[in-house]
Amino acid sequence: MNGHFRKRGQSWYVWFDIGPGLDGRRRQKSVGGFATKREAQAAFVELRDQHSRRNGGVPTSKLALGQYLVEEWLPVAKTSLRPSTWTTTCHYVRAHVCPALGHVALKGLTTAQLNAFYSTLLADGRRDGRGGLAPESVRHVHGIVHKAITDAVRWGYLARNPATHARPPVRRRVEMKVWSPLELRAFLAHVAGDRLYAAWLLMATTGMRRGEVLGLRWVDVDLERARLSVVQNLTVADHQVVVGEPKTAKGRRPVALDPATVAALWAHRRAQEGERAAAGTAWRDTGLVFSLPDGSVIHPRRFSRWFEQRRQRAGLPPIRLHDVRHSYATAALAAKVAPKVVSERLGHTNVMATLDTYSHVLPTMQDEAAATVAALVLNRVGPSGHRPPAPPMKG
Repeated sequence: MNGHFRKRGQSWYVWFDIGPGLDGRRRQKSVGGFATKREAQAAFVELRDQHSRRNGGVPTSKLALGQYLVEEWLPVAKTSLRPSTWTTTCHYVRAHVCPALGHVALKGLTTAQLNAFYSTLLADGRRDGRGGLAPESVRHVHGIVHKAITDAVRWGYLARNPATHARPPVRRRVEMKVWSPLELRAFLAHVAGDRLYAAWLLMATTGMRRGEVLGLRWVDVDLERARLSVVQNLTVADHQVVVGEPKTAKGRRPVALDPATVAALWAHRRAQEGERAAAGTAWRDTGLVFSLPDGSVIHPRRFSRWFEQRRQRAGLPPIRLHDVRHSYATAALAAKVAPKVVSERLGHTNVMATLDTYSHVLPTMQDEAAATVAALVLNRVGPSGHRPPAPPMKG
């Protein structure tokens, strides 16, 4: 039995389905006058149990974790998750959580069971039988379970969340693979005649995400002012391309462009106009900056494969397409661009996320900062070879 909650005036109300009528149409009932949302949720649970008992269903006290996740939680989670995130969440729930713990009563789930589950996933969690899941994947499973049971507590099914004190594997920092500015330059030289050269250049000079580049529209680009706005993102859900919001709230951002990138975008626009004329009535008017020759959307995974093909032909060290973004950020910080500016250009939630992600750049910056400030204070020659001006004498 599905339901939802809403506040009217000073009271909370709950609406719930009571099954179709004789004409097959959906019927709902509402109960209200509750002082808090928690009271409305508790009333809903009791009403649902009564309804389940009358119709031979399963009361909340016997509700299994798998049934709760698939029938109760996933449909609600779909309304708040990005399509790609929801698809991944469904995969982890159906492929890992339900087979192992789906039969366990929701109210009987323990922290010890979750810890044992995570250990099993680490040791032998791959569906192809070739070993365990990566620690980060197990942490992802834990995040899903924790959120689902947190909602169960909020909805009045449980008094506490057993996942709160569970111990998923510790996140291990993987060494980041990036290209140096010289390697980035070599790649761009290799793809200089490429139909999508402007896309490769845009990623290298702005650090934009793959989905942000592929979702960029001409209406979001102002070449006269050398600016663009990131307002949408292309992702993949169930192998289909989905247009959605940027990854984070800060992902919606303006991005300044350098003259070389602006020139490349002008050239790309002229070339695309030629493709449009050649396609005639077959042209797909998506409004996208980067598209297939008929104007249709480029699948993000296809774009990544194209990058890998070009990387191999250029003879450059193996990195992922997303690592071009990391290469940009590393080069910007090494060039002493303010971390706050780099964070804003990347669309990170805050500057601490930038500093944590690219902490491998900081030791050198720390050394230079120490030498520069000491030179200023002690009036000695700094790392640049210049002696800073002596501070003015008082009196």
